Amino acid sequence: MTFGLDTSVVLRLLTGQPQDLAAKALERYQDGIAAGDDFSVSDLVAAESYYAIQHHYGKSKEEALDALRSFSSGDGISFSQNFEAAINTPNIHKASPGFVDRMLVSGYGENGQITLSCEKSFRRLPGTEVIS
Repeated sequence: MTFGLDTSVVLRLLTGQPQDLAAKALERYQDGIAAGDDFSVSDLVAAESYYAIQHHYGKSKEEALDALRSFSSGDGISFSQNFEAAINTPNIHKASPGFVDRMLVSGYGENGQITLSCEKSFRRLPGTEVIS
């Protein structure tokens, strides 16, 4: 069976906090892997987790991205191609547009859509139109 993970579960697995819920989330994940289950993480959950790790746990962009990158290579975990492309952008922690913006543009592009933005940095990405 495949399970979609909520942000609360991903954060418990990535941060180990709070300890009691993190231990339960890890046990559930490990039991699922042992049973042959798969787990997926949506782009929205990846984005929420990225921001939450920074704002609620005091980690840098680079630390948040490293945690997500490491988690995405775990057993039985799948993320979207949009996530994979964005997370593997060289120096993504310094890039502008950043990680979440790149997932967004890629997601719209998958559906044949052009991304409209008022952010000048979006000019660097194909499939965008900047309103200025």
